[in-house]
Amino acid sequence: MHDTSRGQAPAPPSEQRGCLFALSQPPLMIFLAVIGCLLLFGAAHDLLLL
Repeated sequence: MHDTSRGQAPAPPSEQRGCLFALSQPPLMIFLAVIGCLLLFGAAHDLLLL
């Protein structure tokens, strides 16, 4: 438990969010999935068709 009797309030929850919160956002995950699919298709094309 934090001792808040010294006058300092704990940081708001918005400042304590880290990388896992950012990765849980749907637009970021959609962007990363599209980039991953493009890399996968490019690699498969190079390996199988060229």
